[in-house]
Amino acid sequence: MRYLPQTKESRKAMMDAVGVDSVDALYKDVPAQAFIDGLADLPMHMGELEVERKLSAYANENRAAPQGPFFLGAGVYYHHVPSTVDYVIQRSEFLTAYTPYQPEIAQGTLTAIFEFQTFIARLTGQDIANASLYDGATATAEAALMAMRVTRRNKICVANALHFDYRAVLKSYMGNHEGTEIFDGAPDEQTACVILQSPDFFGKPHAYEDWRKKCDETGALLVVVVNEIISLGLLPAPDCADIVCGEAQSIGLPMSFGGPHLGFFACKEKFLRQMPGRLCGQTLDADGKRGYVLTLNTREQHIRREKATSNICTNQGLCALAFTVHMALLGEDGFRRLARLNHEAACKLADALSAVDGVTVPGDSFFNEFVIELSKPSAEVVDALAARGIIAGYALDDRQLLVTATEMAQDADIKALAAALQDVLN
Repeated sequence: MRYLPQTKESRKAMMDAVGVDSVDALYKDVPAQAFIDGLADLPMHMGELEVERKLSAYANENRAAPQGPFFLGAGVYYHHVPSTVDYVIQRSEFLTAYTPYQPEIAQGTLTAIFEFQTFIARLTGQDIANASLYDGATATAEAALMAMRVTRRNKICVANALHFDYRAVLKSYMGNHEGTEIFDGAPDEQTACVILQSPDFFGKPHAYEDWRKKCDETGALLVVVVNEIISLGLLPAPDCADIVCGEAQSIGLPMSFGGPHLGFFACKEKFLRQMPGRLCGQTLDADGKRGYVLTLNTREQHIRREKATSNICTNQGLCALAFTVHMALLGEDGFRRLARLNHEAACKLADALSAVDGVTVPGDSFFNEFVIELSKPSAEVVDALAARGIIAGYALDDRQLLVTATEMAQDADIKALAAALQDVLN
C-alpha cells in the first residue's frame, strides 16, 4: 500500500457511495479474457540502465510498418506524415497547451480548432463540425445517441458492413439505454438512424441515395461513417447525410500501434444544439477584431448533467492540430492527389495479385482496400508471410484476406507480396 494514498476506510466509504462491495465489482463489465491472471512476466526490479536495455529489447521484437512490405489496414492506415507536422505540434505553445477555456490567452489553439472544423465540414459536405472526438468508434456511438435525442426513438439500423470495433463500441454505449435495439436491415417508423459506412469494412464504397430515400420515408436520420478519410478525396462527399462521422487518423497521425486516434463529427446546422463535444466559434471582440471562443458547450462539465449531450472529456486537441497542419500543407489539390495515389496503388496491388495462382480478387469497386480469396487458410498465409518480413493484411474468416495499399506501397513491395504469395500458395 506504499504508493496508494487511500486508506481502507476511505476506499470502503467510496464503494459504499457507488453501491459496490468490492473493487472487483467496478470491473464487472470488462470481459474475463481481458484480465491478466497473476503478475505480468516481468523482472521485479532493475536499475535504470538495465530497464532501458530490457524495454529496448522488447520494442525490437515489434515489426514496424517501415521495416518492409506492409499491406495491413482494417481501420488503421499507414500513411506518410510530413516532418513539418511533428515540428509544429511539438512547439511548446501547442504541446503544453491545456483546454482553451480562457480564450484571451488561447487564440492560437482556438484558431487551429476552428480551422480543423472548417476542414471537416468541407470534406464531409456538412454545415458544421465539432472540435473532434476520441476516435471513429466513439464518434459513431455518439452519432447514434444524438439521433436518438433528435428523433426520440430507440432503434439503430446498421445498413452494411460496419467496422466490427465500431459495432462493439456502439453496443457498449447502447447497453446503458434501456429498450435500445441495434439491428441490420431496413429502417422502420421506430428507427432513430441508419448507420452506413463507406467504404465499408471490406473496402467497398456505397452510394447514399437509396438509403436517403428510406430515411426520408421513415423519419430516421442518415449517419454516414468514414473510416478512411482520404477516400473523400475521390469519392463524393456524403452531403445528403444528416450526420457524418468517423476516423481521421490517416491525416497527420502515425499508427502508433493503435493510437491515439482522432474522431471527427459533422452534421446539418439544424442539429447544432444536439451535437456532442466541443465547438469553436468565430466572433468579434470589443474592438471589432476577429477572435475565437468555445461556444454552445453542451458537455456535462459545462452544464447540468441531465441537459448534457455527452460526457466527453477531451477533443484530442493535439491530434486535431496534427490533422490541421497536414491538411494545410496538402491543400485541396494535394489532398485529391493523395487520394488518387492511394487508389492507384490499390489498383496495382489488385492487378498483381490477380496474376497469382491461388488468389482471386472478387470485387472491382474499392478505394485503397479490398478482400481477396486464397486457396489456403488466410491466417496460415499471414503467419507464413510475416516470417518472411511481409505484413500481408488482415485475416478474415477462413480463406479471405483484407489487403490495403496506400501511397506508402512501393512497386517493389507489391512484387514482393505477389511473389511470396505465389510461393506459399503453390
